[in-house]
Amino acid sequence: MALEVCVKAAVGAPDVLGDCPFSQRVLLTLEEKKIPYQMHLINVSDKPKWFLEANPEGKVPVIKLDCKWIADSDVIVGLLEEKFPDPSLASNPEFASVGSKIFSTFGTFLKSKDACDGSEQALLVELKALDDHLKCHGPYICGEKVTAVDLSLAPKLYHLVVTLGHFKGWSVPENLCSVHKYIKLLFARESFEKTKAAKEYVIAGWAPKVNA
Repeated sequence: MALEVCVKAAVGAPDVLGDCPFSQRVLLTLEEKKIPYQMHLINVSDKPKWFLEANPEGKVPVIKLDCKWIADSDVIVGLLEEKFPDPSLASNPEFASVGSKIFSTFGTFLKSKDACDGSEQALLVELKALDDHLKCHGPYICGEKVTAVDLSLAPKLYHLVVTLGHFKGWSVPENLCSVHKYIKLLFARESFEKTKAAKEYVIAGWAPKVNA
C-alpha cells in the first residue's frame, strides 16, 4: 500500500510541487528506497481543513505511518530507515553532520544587504570544509553510495545554487572541484529529477525573505 505524504505546494501554483527542501528530502528517501507513495500537495497559505485536523501544527512534510501522521523530516527519515531497511540509506555516524551548517550560512548570506558583514566568507568556509571532506571520502559524503546525509544536503544545495545565482549573481567557486562534482552527481540522480521544484518556484519561495 502506498504511504501518504503531505508536502508543500508551489507558491501561487497549488497543483505543483513546491520549494520546501525538507519535503524534497522525504520524497528523495521514498524514491531511493522505491517505496510507493501518494503525495498530497498542501497550499501552506490556505491549508485544507482535513490536513489541519490530522496535523494541528500544520507543518510540512508529514507522512502517515501506522495510521499516525508524523512530522519533522529528521524523524520521518529515521522511521523510514527502520521500517524499510533495504536498501539501506544509513549514514556513517562519524559523517552525519558533514555540511550541516551550509543551509543556515547560505540563508544568512542570501538575505544579507551588507557586503562586509562576513556572511559570504562564512558560507565559503562551510563549502571549503565540504570540499575537503569529499576529496578524502567522496564521491558521496560516506563514500561510493548515496546515504541519508546526501539526501538531506541535496535539496539545500539546489536552493543555494538557484537562489544565489538569481538574486546575487553568485556561484560556488570553481576551485571547489569536489563540491562541483558532488552537486552534479546529486542533481543527476533520477530521484532528484523527479522530486525537485522548478527553479521559478524556488525563487518565488525565497523572494519575500530576500526582499524583506
